[in-house]
Amino acid sequence: MSGAQEIRVLVVEDDPVAADAHALYAGRVEGFRVVGVAHSRAAAVRLLDRLPVDLILLDLYLPDGHGLALLRALRAAGHGADVIAVTSARDLAVVREGVSLGVVQYVLKPFAFATLRDRLVRYAEFRGAAGEASGQDEVDRALAALRAPRPATLPKGLSGPTLEAVTRTLREAREGLTAAEAGGAVGISRITARRYLEHLVTEGRALRAPQYGQIGRPELQYRWRESGR
Repeated sequence: MSGAQEIRVLVVEDDPVAADAHALYAGRVEGFRVVGVAHSRAAAVRLLDRLPVDLILLDLYLPDGHGLALLRALRAAGHGADVIAVTSARDLAVVREGVSLGVVQYVLKPFAFATLRDRLVRYAEFRGAAGEASGQDEVDRALAALRAPRPATLPKGLSGPTLEAVTRTLREAREGLTAAEAGGAVGISRITARRYLEHLVTEGRALRAPQYGQIGRPELQYRWRESGR
């Protein structure tokens, strides 16, 4: 998206860990800038009243109302921001209603960075299409940019619930954790914990550094990578 205007993103997600991850992911994709994070419907409305937003990453299950209720209110108020639903909701009736309200993509939790990056890149291509179409084929090509392939999955052997547990444990450990400490806190082996921690490092959500000061080989310490907010 070189030379193009940045796409301003609002993350609406009630879970602080997930919200932090979604903001970090979106900020890593070229051409996108996260301008705000809201943990409730009311907070989202307040931010939308004062911030220019092009795209909302919207969780559908919010503590003070359904995400689609928020979207209906925004549309009634004339707000035209596009929406990518980032949710665990699998009810196809909800999906259909979301499409009718302007949801352009669905990303099902849990997901890897590559999944959201693919959706955002495709959305940027769709948004960047300009001018008058010469015919049906060109219209079809523009709409095809939004059609995504099968979602990227977690690496083999990793599960979403365990990843969420390791993520939460690491985020709450201000001084960082070793794999053994993370495993003990979550209830998994040191080797298994290291696989999850290394995945978080690969995804850019954690930092890794050797821990010195003890006799013998230094042990790796992992620390949550703050998003800068």
